Amino acid sequence: MRTDALVFDVDGTLADTEEAHRVAFNLAFEQVGLGWKWTRADYRRLLATTGGKERIARHIAALDLSEAERAELVARIPHIHASKTRLYSAVVRDGAVPLRTGIARLLDEAAAAGCRLAIASTTTAANIDALLHATLGARALDLFGVIACGDQVAAKKPAPDIYRLALRHLGVRPERAIAFEDSANGLRAARAAGLWTVVTPTYWSEDHDFPDASLRLPHLGDPATPLTGEPGNRLREQAWLTFAELNSLREAALS
Repeated sequence: MRTDALVFDVDGTLADTEEAHRVAFNLAFEQVGLGWKWTRADYRRLLATTGGKERIARHIAALDLSEAERAELVARIPHIHASKTRLYSAVVRDGAVPLRTGIARLLDEAAAAGCRLAIASTTTAANIDALLHATLGARALDLFGVIACGDQVAAKKPAPDIYRLALRHLGVRPERAIAFEDSANGLRAARAAGLWTVVTPTYWSEDHDFPDASLRLPHLGDPATPLTGEPGNRLREQAWLTFAELNSLREAALS
């Protein structure tokens, strides 16, 4: 059974964006007159909560505040998050966040093989647009036939809603698609939607548990940046994950 679609998460998967997000949050807090400053350790913990507005809400919930103070801050979340999005998009558009190793190569290989490409992310459309245009240029919208993102679904990851939405727009059954994720919440969402899933963690998610991952790699690899110990461990053909081997691994697992 051939693979009809590859569906990618964005933050941490297409690119290691989380440090840029953290810096943008802190700049936004400063701009709106709040004294908050999230360290790398703080943000790593907050990433257990999916969605930027939701992370701000989680931070507010942990503060020692009166009910009136808490309500006032909660009401400001949309404004704070909008400021953060503008700051993050500006950084990404400047080319400060590259694609992760192997992503551009695998996208091209899949497209050349006639496989459709999609995005299933809980980040905003503005964030995705900034990253895709900075890293892939004008061809980005031609590569990805479907971009499911942000608040298009009621429940964010680990709920499977965003993957189901992407598959519905693609017109592809889940057993004929492969998801790419970097976090435990993302993996749970993809697996709940029925997708075979490749996980490539980063610093921000390497301590997560991934018991249901179909394939776990540190990154996708490239001829110039081969995966240590490959081929011969998880891969058999090259020291990087090719579209051909990806398809054969999925077919073997489902047979």
